[in-house]
Amino acid sequence: MSSNSIEMEAQALCETAQWCARRGWVPATSGNFSVRDAHAGQFLISRSGLDKGQMTVADLLVLDTAGNVVRGPASSEVGEPSAETALHVVIYRDRPEAKAILHVHTIWNTLIGTRFVGAGLFKITGYELLKALDGVATHEQHEVVPVLANSQKYVELSARLTECLAGNAGVHGVLLSGHGLYTWGKSVEDARRQLEALEFLFEVEGRRIFGS
Repeated sequence: MSSNSIEMEAQALCETAQWCARRGWVPATSGNFSVRDAHAGQFLISRSGLDKGQMTVADLLVLDTAGNVVRGPASSEVGEPSAETALHVVIYRDRPEAKAILHVHTIWNTLIGTRFVGAGLFKITGYELLKALDGVATHEQHEVVPVLANSQKYVELSARLTECLAGNAGVHGVLLSGHGLYTWGKSVEDARRQLEALEFLFEVEGRRIFGS
């Protein structure tokens, strides 16, 4: 990306974070958001402990592809990256087409993830909105969303996410049980569209499954 392009994507990322906050998808200081600058070999990510409803470009840390802080060191006022940054590193490494990653904690993805962690996946089919997902052309799509058990041991969790992505080439997102959804896209706009579609589908299926 050119410097102008990454600046525009960074602004779009912040607007998306604020949009998610208005929808109640990042309660308290949960969630994290990033955008990749592939040309520079870096990515920008929201700092830890940030109210996403107030997120601005000044709150973004610049990290290298290994997740090391390039700009905005822990000793500065900018703050530290979340431990969950390790999962962004895995997704950017194993999904080269991904240019933005969105992670939210919603009621429905939390319930679905907790319910289906034993199965290791959640399947969705029959809904027209599946066509909002990248590369999907029919409501007959059998969408698989892997579900991983949550862990605070991020080295271990990163290894399991690596294995998950290697074994599920076509997935559009991954759920962590009792934690939330990670989804990605070729741009912030792309990732935001997929996030909205997946969350709609989780709610529809959740209301059907849980009877609410």
